[in-house]
Amino acid sequence: MSFFSLSKKRKKVKKIKVGQQPEKQSPNNKDTSIPIHGSLQDHIHFIKEKTGNSIDVIIRQLQLGKGKGVKVAVIYVEGISDNKSINDFLIKSIMKNQLAYEQSMNRPAIEILTEELVVLGDVKEIADWDMLFLSLMSGETIILVDGANRALIASTRGGEHRSIEEPGSQVTVRGPRDGFTESIRTNTSLIRRRIQNPNLWLENMKIGTVTKTDVSIMYIKGIAKDDIVKEIRERLQRIEIDSILESGYIEQLIEDQMMTTFPTLYHTERPDMVAGNLLEGRVAIIVNGTPFVLIAPAVFIQFFQSVEDYYGRADIATALRFLRILIFFISIIAPAAYIGGTTFHQEMIPTQLLIAIAAQREAVPFPALVEALIMEVAFEILREAGVRMPRAVGSAISIVGALVIGQAAVQAGIVSPAMVIIVAITAIANFATPAFAIAISARLIRFAFMFAAATFGFYGIILGVIILAVHLCSLRSFGVPYLTPLAPFTPSNVGDSIVRFPMWAQKRRPKFITGDNKIRVGDQQKPEPPENRGMVNTTMKKGGQDES
Repeated sequence: MSFFSLSKKRKKVKKIKVGQQPEKQSPNNKDTSIPIHGSLQDHIHFIKEKTGNSIDVIIRQLQLGKGKGVKVAVIYVEGISDNKSINDFLIKSIMKNQLAYEQSMNRPAIEILTEELVVLGDVKEIADWDMLFLSLMSGETIILVDGANRALIASTRGGEHRSIEEPGSQVTVRGPRDGFTESIRTNTSLIRRRIQNPNLWLENMKIGTVTKTDVSIMYIKGIAKDDIVKEIRERLQRIEIDSILESGYIEQLIEDQMMTTFPTLYHTERPDMVAGNLLEGRVAIIVNGTPFVLIAPAVFIQFFQSVEDYYGRADIATALRFLRILIFFISIIAPAAYIGGTTFHQEMIPTQLLIAIAAQREAVPFPALVEALIMEVAFEILREAGVRMPRAVGSAISIVGALVIGQAAVQAGIVSPAMVIIVAITAIANFATPAFAIAISARLIRFAFMFAAATFGFYGIILGVIILAVHLCSLRSFGVPYLTPLAPFTPSNVGDSIVRFPMWAQKRRPKFITGDNKIRVGDQQKPEPPENRGMVNTTMKKGGQDES
């Protein structure tokens, strides 16, 4: 290789950011960002080339007026547009109202279409190719007029959608049975049916350079804190990615801290839960194409609350919340406590129980840690297999597999019966946690506590609890402390944390997430018996005797 070949100047390569599309020249030297101009046939040819002559892009050409009338093209994407609305209220309307056009031929054709011929509710004009293709791929119908430098957009979004059903991930005994679907407009309508207030504001944006996914934020003006709404809006606008296919994409891109197993955003399929959180001052993030709506900010105690807590009595809801928190700690500490007790602290186990455990473990060749790891990993495999298999056989595989493997492992002397009981209790406690996101965190943290117990015994468990508490105190969700209202302690909001006060006692909304409107319950709402406490039956009986 010669010196001259090495010294040749190389072409400068422009670096492209992640998620940014390379710049391309559009067909016919037309860039999609330039204004619309030219003849109708040029426009149709350009749209066909831009969409690759896709068969689902329907182009219907019409003519306004007789003789040398004006040519019009109606363009839509089949499947995501409402064909009935296009045929009945757009094409038929244009064809039937030719007389109105002939009487107004001195006016521009696009103006006549907007004011007289197109009878759909939402019609607006656009003047550039970017908005045209964005609207077309969103399900809108494009109306192009020959010689016009503008186009009309008619709102005809539709197509097939899944019907409203009861959510499968958050089943309740008492409460509404409707759940979100994959349609963003259906989801926002389900929320508006519950909160019929003009202060319920909805902001829409497009995220994803390729998918152009509709993402909306919904909040109640005056109740939601403006700083939190602004922060959420800015984080969403900073996203640069090619695709958003589910709300989990958004969650990973806007969360406060990724080096944690605990979720800092809450997701739900229930409209009533979203409505309740909006009324507390939170913000809902709704993504088109998924039934899971994100709620921000989220706090730790929120993952142990069920929507049923607010539909029943306060004392029952408080008892259930205590039970859920106890279940969470059992799912984390139970295997670690067994390992620490049998390895280091035998004196803390009752004598008869210790003798029974020692007799069971006499034939087991592994230490308690290895024994627990074998059972935990085996159960995680069975659980994952049950989730991925079809529903008809998934539950059967999980139950039969657990029974067969557990019994066979005990008979083979690989694990002890006590360890099978501990793992089963831990798994049931993990399933009983209301929020799936926090249950996954417990599954991972459990292994860290098992290693700590195998190394330091109960001291390792206590050290792990301290580290866990410090970690939870350090977390934030859009600036809101994760352990609020417990740390920092807020007495006015304790009534809806581990305990749940009656509705009449919860006068104020959460302090850290609420704006100016902090009062939600008026004065003198506590139910009290009337002054006259006479027996109703006695009064009725006396009245009946008097009448007789």
